[in-house]
Amino acid sequence: MVDYIKYMLKDRYIKFATYSLCATSIFILIYNILHYDPIEGYDAEAHYSYLHYIAMYLPYKISIPSIEFTREFFNPPIPYLFPAAIQVVCRNVIVSENYINDCQQILGTATQGFQSILYIVTMYFYLLSFKILKKNKNLLNINLILIISLLAVNYRTVSMIRGEIYILFFNSILMYKLLKISNNKFIFKPIDVLIAGTLIGCMALSRQWAFLLFLSYIFIVFFLENEYKNRYLKFISYSFLLGFFISSWFYFNLFFEYGSFTSFNKDPLPFNFKNQNLDFYIPFNSEFLIMFYKPIRPYFSNQFFPILYSDLWGDYWGHFVFTSRDLLAGRNQMLIGSYLARVNIVSLIPTVLILYSLFKSKKLKGSKFFHKFLKYGILFSFFGYLWFLIKYPEIPTGDTIKATYIIQMFHLIGFIFASYLEDLKNKNLKTYFIILAFLLFAYVHNFSTYLSHFPIKY
Repeated sequence: MVDYIKYMLKDRYIKFATYSLCATSIFILIYNILHYDPIEGYDAEAHYSYLHYIAMYLPYKISIPSIEFTREFFNPPIPYLFPAAIQVVCRNVIVSENYINDCQQILGTATQGFQSILYIVTMYFYLLSFKILKKNKNLLNINLILIISLLAVNYRTVSMIRGEIYILFFNSILMYKLLKISNNKFIFKPIDVLIAGTLIGCMALSRQWAFLLFLSYIFIVFFLENEYKNRYLKFISYSFLLGFFISSWFYFNLFFEYGSFTSFNKDPLPFNFKNQNLDFYIPFNSEFLIMFYKPIRPYFSNQFFPILYSDLWGDYWGHFVFTSRDLLAGRNQMLIGSYLARVNIVSLIPTVLILYSLFKSKKLKGSKFFHKFLKYGILFSFFGYLWFLIKYPEIPTGDTIKATYIIQMFHLIGFIFASYLEDLKNKNLKTYFIILAFLLFAYVHNFSTYLSHFPIKY
């Protein structure tokens, strides 16, 4: 009886913590809308040039800018449509001699609000999928909400005008559809193909990183039983065929204009591990300990793991605390390095636990098919991104090493870790609560990394 009362009290605490996490997540999104201007984001000027170009032709047609107009010409158009549409509305409402400048903050704020909604809907579909995966009664699951919310990279991505948030959004729905079909023994209807194909097409028109996820959707066909293999192969083939028809026009345009279906704003090198120096691959060097006392640029000079780790949990590039373009507007520049060092130290435990959950992923309860998809999505995203960095090295800065670029991978990892915690709760409740308490502590400690450090509407 005593144990039952203790469990009920702990369950009440979990519910309170879950609702608190949801409320603070919404607070973070609203706070950053008020305190962060997307013009401070990664390559922001080039992204703004892209949407300005589209806005010039809306609402009559969609025209893609060339390399002469913006260095982000290789990006698909979907992420720019909403802000471009807001600019069209703005220029028809206000009276101005410079519509681009006067509408900039309006479209930036509106886009942040729209992308925040996309993020919330993404989390909703994650929770739907997780509920089916673990056969839970409740939709809100603290394990999944907490581990995703712990990733500081989420809030920078949502606050900037970028395509990665759209990949997360469309993929969250596609994952849900995949799980539903797999639970239905891969029996599908034409409407299922229509939805999945449209989502695939939209992902391809959001950012080229989506192709790393496509590989996992295709590859898992080899691990299905013969009874289901043909059904899934038909479903995924029809879906990708539709996705091809929706999105191929953009990639054919890149090929005809620039000679490659996956053009970039610099020429690739022949694949060779020597394209990067040894420190790029091996994190344990003379600068390794800087991760734990000053993990901000320009330290780590093009070192893959230290930069990625510091950018995932903290703010290595400084785009939420200050940027090289506006050092006076940011706050706490002299103190932020020490704080981010503590963030990296505190985040070691979640990192170790996440890696351990990946190691134990074969034993996770729930759909084996779906867990395989998650694992291969992680592998293809990681090694695909590594291939990109080797083909397009940015020496000496490592400017293309950003957690935002493969945020999809970290969300899939979060799914596996949440699944592990859910199983642990049923096996060893005491250990589960200890881990949960530490993760909540990490969330509170790291909270400042989730917030823009710029003054309100500076």
